[in-house]
Amino acid sequence: MSACGEENPAGPSSAPTAATGTLAPSDPAGRPDLDAAEVVAGDIDVPWGLAFLPDGAALVAERDSGRILRVATGRAPEQVYQVPGVTARGEGGLLGLAVAPDFAESRYVYAYFTAETDNRIVRFRLDGQPEVLLAGIAEAGNHNGGRIAFGPDGMLYAGTGDAGRSERSPDPASPNGKILRLTPEGRPAPGNPTPGSPVYSLGHRNVQGLAWDRAGRLFAAEFGQNRVDEINLIEPGRDYGWPEVEGTGGADRGFTDPLLTWTTAEASPSGIAITGDTLYVAALRGRRLWTVPLEDGRLGTPRAEMRDRYGRLRTVEVAPDGALWLTTSNTDGRGDPEGGDDRVLRFPAR
Repeated sequence: MSACGEENPAGPSSAPTAATGTLAPSDPAGRPDLDAAEVVAGDIDVPWGLAFLPDGAALVAERDSGRILRVATGRAPEQVYQVPGVTARGEGGLLGLAVAPDFAESRYVYAYFTAETDNRIVRFRLDGQPEVLLAGIAEAGNHNGGRIAFGPDGMLYAGTGDAGRSERSPDPASPNGKILRLTPEGRPAPGNPTPGSPVYSLGHRNVQGLAWDRAGRLFAAEFGQNRVDEINLIEPGRDYGWPEVEGTGGADRGFTDPLLTWTTAEASPSGIAITGDTLYVAALRGRRLWTVPLEDGRLGTPRAEMRDRYGRLRTVEVAPDGALWLTTSNTDGRGDPEGGDDRVLRFPAR
């Protein structure tokens, strides 16, 4: 049984609801207070991608409905877009979101989603039709990857999965089981290991977390199979070992070992975020938030926070005001939904 922390979609939830009351101020230079949770929104249908707009509001993707909600503190979530062509089955659907670094001028939003025959990356303005930037990423009932994010170099990075066929991961001709690096227009980015190819790194099983530290180093979270999940430091052209290696032990064969591993029961990591000197890891099966000290590209001893407090955790992001935002994933078919699930939580920085 694969330990990917996913399952079939659940039925739709009720209409999204807003938090009540005034949310606490947040200090961008501070550290998120993990004991000061605030519910920004509730009753969301399998929230997956989350990306912030320049005004501090967030766009939240509903995996199964294909809707994008605008979520802001003190206001009811409102639907601002419906991505056409989303096919939600198994782990597929509307997955990652990213906002263009020049959104104030271009107004572009990017999405990774499962269509009828493939996974694809599109961009669109909230008042327009999507433009397909990259298609042909194999889709399956599981291992679709789906996280996208703009790096400090202005390029768009995407984590993909092997779509259930591990031989795709080391194959440089396949976009599956990779981290891809694209220009904002969807072309292979200049400086990629192989000119004309979008592949930045390979040998991945299922990447759903991407984050950069202050020095511009890229870290990625990866679902293991039966033994261990991973946090990897991503370097261009490196092979991270899947399917030959799960976890450590591949360095003597030319593979790159992870910096950190957990058992699959403790983690099944999806989103990750970095603020200050801490890496935050949202765990699905592990039902906790891992915090990991980060120094000069090295990771310290992880600490489990919020164990079983909010259920399955999907996405973690840092807001412009320094607050940490976290989404639950209890309505995805593997959780135990409670009243108000799924929720978007906020932890102000002090």
